Amino acid sequence: MHGGYAAALLDSACGCAAHSRLSATQAYTTLELKVAYHKPITRNTGPIRAEGRLLSIGQRAAFAEATLVDANNRLYASATSTLLIFKRNARQEENHEKA
Repeated sequence: MHGGYAAALLDSACGCAAHSRLSATQAYTTLELKVAYHKPITRNTGPIRAEGRLLSIGQRAAFAEATLVDANNRLYASATSTLLIFKRNARQEENHEKA
């Protein structure tokens, strides 16, 4: 499996961890993502699960980590992330309300 697949899952898990603590008027984007690959993911790996955890959050930045594990909790990849927190503009708020 290409490493970008694992990175995308880990980035999403870190983002979800941060997003869970934002207000309706806030949004976020990833500033930095550092990924470590521990084991190869192959067609024989089976289902994998991304788990994200928020380490800290402030007014402008959040820090999160995530792991990618299989059904037996074997670690395949891990990541740390820095996320920028910002206020939604009026157009973003309109789109958010429509969703």
